[in-house]
Amino acid sequence: SCLSPFVTLQCNSNCISQTTRHYFNFNLFYSMQLEDQTKKLHKDMKKSTEADLAMSKAAVKISADLLSNPLCEQDQAFLESMTALDTAMRRMDAFNQEKVGLILTLYIFMFCMLHCFRYGGVFPSLNMAVKRREQALQDYKRLQSKVEKYEEKEKTGPVMVKLHQAREELRPVKEDFEAKNKQLLDEMPKFYHSRIDYFQPSFEALIRAQVVYFTEMYKIFSELTDQIDQAGLTDEQRERETEAKLSELRALSIVADD
Repeated sequence: SCLSPFVTLQCNSNCISQTTRHYFNFNLFYSMQLEDQTKKLHKDMKKSTEADLAMSKAAVKISADLLSNPLCEQDQAFLESMTALDTAMRRMDAFNQEKVGLILTLYIFMFCMLHCFRYGGVFPSLNMAVKRREQALQDYKRLQSKVEKYEEKEKTGPVMVKLHQAREELRPVKEDFEAKNKQLLDEMPKFYHSRIDYFQPSFEALIRAQVVYFTEMYKIFSELTDQIDQAGLTDEQRERETEAKLSELRALSIVADD
C-alpha cells in the first residue's frame, strides 16, 4: 500500500539537486517506516493482551479443576486451601480483564488518533502527496527538456518564439513542483517527529496500568499465601517436606520403575 521508500528521482540537475533528492528520500523512508512500525506494534500488543487473558483463564481452570477434585470432599484443610486458591485466581482474572480492557482502550485511542493524524487532514495523505509530487516532477522534466532542446538550436526567429513559449509553459509547472516538493520536505519531518506526542502519553498510561496491575497481583497472592501457608516454615523446610512426601510416593510399588 506504500510507495517504495526509495523513489526514483532521476532528472536533470536543473530540476532538483542531489542534496534535495537525498533529503526527500531520507524523510520519505522514515515516514513509511513509521507506518510499518505502527502496524507491527499494534499486532504485537494484540498478541500480548491475548496472552494475558489466556494465562488468567488457564489459571482459573486449574484452580476450578483442583476444587472439583474428590480430595476436597475428604480433606477439609485441602478444600479450604483450594477454595482460597480458586478465589484468588478469579480475582486475578477479573482484574486482568480490567487491565487488558484499559490497555486496549489506550491503544485504540492511540491508533485512532494516529490514524486521524495520518489521514484526517492535519497533513495530506502521504502516499497521494508523494504521487502528486512525482507527477509534477515528470511534467517539470518533460518541459525542462523541451526548453533545453530549443536553447541548443540556432537562434532564429521561429526558434526564439518557441523557446519563449516553452519557458512560459515551464514556469507554472516548475512552481507547482517546487511548491509540492517544499510542502513534503516541510511536513514529512513534522509528521515523523509528531509520533512522540501521540505515543508517549499512551506508553506512560500503559506503564501506570501495569504498576497498578502488578501491585494488585502482589496483594492477591500475599493474601493467598497468608491463607494457605503453614506458619513457621522456611522455604528450605517446605522444600524438604515436599521432597520427603515425593520420596514416600516414589517408594510405593505401584509407581516404582519396572
